[in-house]
Amino acid sequence: MNQSTNPLYPIFLKLHELDLLIVGAGEVAHEKLSFLLKSSPDANVTMVAPWISPKVFELLKKHPGHRVTFRPRDFEATDVVGFQLVIAATNDRKLNERVRESAKSWGALVNVADTPDLCDFYLGGVVTKGDLKIAISTNGKSPTFAKRLREVLEDALPDSTPNLLKNLHSLRKRLTGDFQQKMDHLNELTAALVEQKN
Repeated sequence: MNQSTNPLYPIFLKLHELDLLIVGAGEVAHEKLSFLLKSSPDANVTMVAPWISPKVFELLKKHPGHRVTFRPRDFEATDVVGFQLVIAATNDRKLNERVRESAKSWGALVNVADTPDLCDFYLGGVVTKGDLKIAISTNGKSPTFAKRLREVLEDALPDSTPNLLKNLHSLRKRLTGDFQQKMDHLNELTAALVEQKN
């Protein structure tokens, strides 16, 4: 494999239709939960930890509509049963490894905070403008760069982007012809978005 190529394949998950477990409720878990709820406010999340940090508590209190359940106790191997996604977000490497092992035996995809080699997936930077969502990955090399690039793109994309998408969607539904004819027409209409300015 070419070492200069990021082999990850980005997908967009419907987290309101999946079940996600976060083990931990401290600083790292707060960062993960904040990111998830910002991007997917209706995500089904269960958190397991013997204690909850003030930041996580405030986040849950500030957003009571979120579907987040907190279980105040130590992690048990059976906690992963029924979850498709698991995030190990504690500051205890051995516990994170136990969480990963349990989740993998159940068949869940796992993210182990700050340990890219133990991750099946990463939580990349996400740019959102209405229905437009752009995921940014550095293949675990630099989350800080992903964050800065997200900020640049959020500033660069016009506020009219949601209206543009709405209009294109409406036009797409009215187009006639086969798939290729529709694509040709939409490509012609959107060419100006990617043309280089001289």
